[in-house]
Amino acid sequence: MQSQEISTLLICDLVAIARLLNATLVIPEIQQSVRSKGISPKFKSFSYLYDEEQFIEALSDDVIVVKSLPKELNEARKKTKLPTISPKGSASPNFYLREVLPKLKHSKVIRIIVSDGGCLQPVLPSSMNEYQRLRCRVAFHALRFRSDILALGNQMVERLRASGTPYLSYHPGLIKDTLAFHGCAELFQDVHTELIQYTRKQLIEHGTVHENLSVDSFARKTNGSCPLMPEEVGLLLRAMGYPPNTKIYLAGSETFGGQRVLVPLRAMYPNLVDRTSLCSKMELLNLIGHEYPLPSNLPKPPPVKSEKQLIEEWKKAGPRPRPLPPPPARPFYQHEKEGWYAWIVETETEPDPSLMDLRMQAHRLLWDALDYYISVEADAFFPGFNNIGTGWPDFSSLVIGHRSYQAPSRVTYRPNRTTLVKLFGSIHDNLYHPMRNWTILVRDHLNKSLGEEGFIAEAQISKPASFLAHPFPECSCRTSKSPNIPDRMKSSSGQLLYEGQEECPEWMVRGLEMASAKTTSATDGDIDEGDLLEDNNEVDGEAESDHGNRNDMSRSMEQDEEMDPDD
Repeated sequence: MQSQEISTLLICDLVAIARLLNATLVIPEIQQSVRSKGISPKFKSFSYLYDEEQFIEALSDDVIVVKSLPKELNEARKKTKLPTISPKGSASPNFYLREVLPKLKHSKVIRIIVSDGGCLQPVLPSSMNEYQRLRCRVAFHALRFRSDILALGNQMVERLRASGTPYLSYHPGLIKDTLAFHGCAELFQDVHTELIQYTRKQLIEHGTVHENLSVDSFARKTNGSCPLMPEEVGLLLRAMGYPPNTKIYLAGSETFGGQRVLVPLRAMYPNLVDRTSLCSKMELLNLIGHEYPLPSNLPKPPPVKSEKQLIEEWKKAGPRPRPLPPPPARPFYQHEKEGWYAWIVETETEPDPSLMDLRMQAHRLLWDALDYYISVEADAFFPGFNNIGTGWPDFSSLVIGHRSYQAPSRVTYRPNRTTLVKLFGSIHDNLYHPMRNWTILVRDHLNKSLGEEGFIAEAQISKPASFLAHPFPECSCRTSKSPNIPDRMKSSSGQLLYEGQEECPEWMVRGLEMASAKTTSATDGDIDEGDLLEDNNEVDGEAESDHGNRNDMSRSMEQDEEMDPDD
């Protein structure tokens, strides 16, 4: 498993599969921590992020969870003698019953390796709603961050609210893999564009992307496939009336483009903070724990060749094309030759990650966990990018799903990027229209994203790709057509394991057909279409349809004059 958001989805799927096969689940390993070459010995792979005891106890009435295999089976695992399955993210329950269960009965143990996304189709047939509820219990109850992550996260939230003012969390969504997948290279310049294209080439070679290497990035941005840039988010927040002194927490361990792309947003909102400005270095180091020292004989990069050496190599290079010499390459500046991306100006292939690179990948799991907790607890959340049906989860989609499940009344923006790109394109058209016309259009769109309309739109877009991005109605309520809750929902003491069994509101039921149509097209072909979503009510039911949240975060209408982008 890779990043923290992917590991959440995958663990939920693995628990559901273990229940489906009536199998014992061994606590999963998170690949990014296993490969780190020396995380603190006080942690195992899973416990690097999550509380193992809480995970086992919370699922005790659903599946049997153990920390490790018996000795003889563990030896076989180390010698790779166990059957290994690498299912695709949309694998159906029938795939596990037909293909995996016989192998499990024969060998007693099965290894499931998943590199991206989940390993079970996002939306299950209505007859398996209990498995959807199980996924919610895993994601929102059983998977709890380890105590010191929660403690530091609580301290950071208190510091953000120390002055008595609320704060907004913003996740840019500027991640290299996301940008490469959607073809957004041209939104950046110089070496950043080349890095995105290099990653896109790898995705094409691995079969993840089935498109050409070069695409029109501006056309992709127009159809909503690319993230909003931080400058655009700043303008949107100004249009919504957020004053310049608003506290904004910058979430995400990776913001591709670095501080340069954040300069316009920071100019509009100086109180832009992240974990490094809220925590001391010692607090972050304590979260990592004492790690083994890296060996001192690590390979060093080759020395930079002098101009004289380059000229000599050129002279010895042999015959060159005639009659014209090759055109001169564009100049590379010194800042492009420094940092983790320096290889791209010297060679066409990315070097293998160093031990320090692998260790930093593990650390990013912790930073993402902190940012996830702070984003869920925020008074408002604004995503620069969230899942549009790509097949794997992303940070913002899971935060939106968790916030909706935990407290639907919180301000969670679900912007339609296609609409916003058109609005940005029409700024100049509106210069001669009545005052604040553009601002009113932006406010109208973002306010609608907070209510019932935003919930329905999110269901249509996100749920077919990631169930946890929109865990409704299965995880909050039942439709009138849903079957009775099975006895499995009760513990040995007769207590309900999951609350919120009331029927869904009427507006949710009205939107079922729209969401179901979207989901049906994304399901696996192993199950008959008639089985798949016969009453799959995918529009969530805990939204507040009024506009009471429109005036959050001390937004002041008196600030409109100085904030209007049309002025």
